[in-house]
Amino acid sequence: MIVFLLLGLMLVLPQFYHFIQGRRGQLLPDPLLALLPAYDMSGPIFALLYGSTVATLSFLAPRPQLLLRGLWAYCFLQLLRMATLWLVPLEPPVGLLVLHDPVIDHFFDVTTEPIVRDLFFSGHTATMTLLMLVVRGHHWRWAMGLITVAMGTLVLVQRVHYSYDVLAAPLFAWLAYWLAEQVCQNKPLAQAEDTVIILCQEAR
Repeated sequence: MIVFLLLGLMLVLPQFYHFIQGRRGQLLPDPLLALLPAYDMSGPIFALLYGSTVATLSFLAPRPQLLLRGLWAYCFLQLLRMATLWLVPLEPPVGLLVLHDPVIDHFFDVTTEPIVRDLFFSGHTATMTLLMLVVRGHHWRWAMGLITVAMGTLVLVQRVHYSYDVLAAPLFAWLAYWLAEQVCQNKPLAQAEDTVIILCQEAR
């Protein structure tokens, strides 16, 4: 079930983000952002994001229950972000430097008009927080926690988010993770999803 939900989101998200980009929003004052330097940090941002994602998936692969919860949490995180983007239209911060992500830019076809109004809340910071929540072990948590702080700082230096977007992101990530726990406590559903994951692992 969760696989089909994620596939459905992948089909809907491009149109949704183009809609968000076409709206006008409010420009916010941000004293904290004004204190930081402005640099293009696209390389470090996506190196941290994709590297952490691959590392976390390798950690979760032999742990189907945690993997299942992580997938549900990511789905809820995307739905929460769509809701907040819909409800809180914002103009990008002054001095924004466009992020250059070859994967997302190609998927959303934004080479001529980059998506810069997807602001509240920070998806990069929230995703990193979610990765921190789903892993286990002192060293894993500390590593992901430090990378999450680094990610929040880098997207601010890039000026692709307000500080409010970054500070709110961990709260929404925690909410998504909590919602995933409620779904996974449904024993028949969890057992069915575990069976699918185990069969896929055996097929490999």
